[in-house]
Amino acid sequence: MKRLAFAAGVLALSFAASVPARADFAVVKFELGYCRIWWDTAAKPIGTGWSVVATAPTFEGAWAAQDAAVKKGKCK
Repeated sequence: MKRLAFAAGVLALSFAASVPARADFAVVKFELGYCRIWWDTAAKPIGTGWSVVATAPTFEGAWAAQDAAVKKGKCK
């Protein structure tokens, strides 16, 4: 029985390690007009006076979205 429990534990750990981590990023525009990359779209900034301009699954994608928002004049 101990071997079965050990095998089930090893299997569960290997499955958890094989699932890729999901990181999501957002470009947040604050009240003064500047934008920053926010590392987790589930954790919102505290207070009011901000809005999400764009979201991306990777940091590189969020960097590109922030660059595009600056070029379009949405952000400083």
